[in-house]
Amino acid sequence: MHQYFKIYKPFQVLSQFSPEGDKQTLSDFFKVPKDVYPVGRLDFDSEGLLLLTNNKQLNHRLLHPNFQHQRSYLVQVDGAITDEAIVQLKKGVEINVDGKLHQCKSLLAKILEQDPELPARNPPIRFRKEIPAPWIELILTEGKNRQVRKMTAKVGFPTLRLVRNSIEGIFLDKMQPGEMIPLSEQEIREKLFGGKSL
Repeated sequence: MHQYFKIYKPFQVLSQFSPEGDKQTLSDFFKVPKDVYPVGRLDFDSEGLLLLTNNKQLNHRLLHPNFQHQRSYLVQVDGAITDEAIVQLKKGVEINVDGKLHQCKSLLAKILEQDPELPARNPPIRFRKEIPAPWIELILTEGKNRQVRKMTAKVGFPTLRLVRNSIEGIFLDKMQPGEMIPLSEQEIREKLFGGKSL
């Protein structure tokens, strides 16, 4: 039987259940059957929404480049990001991926007028009173390694904190780091694929 869960992956936790050195992994926070694994990944130093399942078809549908799906990220950046930088991000900047230049696809980007309501990060970001640390939202349809961080650095505003907020119609909502919520196959179909079957 297929099982589905949405989790809030905490900061500085690997997106895997198997041990690796002395780093924390998903198994330190989430107890699931042995055949359940994460769909895709979030970097060790990123946090937020991750889906777990034992349905290999879902993994294929969400990760294969042919099936573009929207992922939204809340990104706290170092410095007062400019409208010009937002325009650059929207158009898609060039980043280095595995030693090759990659032209990012155009995306949705905006500066948030209010800080998002998120759980405090532990440890918190390095705060400097004289340098603003505003939040932006980015909505992408691709997921290269460390793409968001590379993009904000490219336009001159390095990422301080990165939280994945949604995958298509599945949202983090008010979840806390380390929290897990089971989802039904119907919810997965409706929120990810508009009601169509996997």
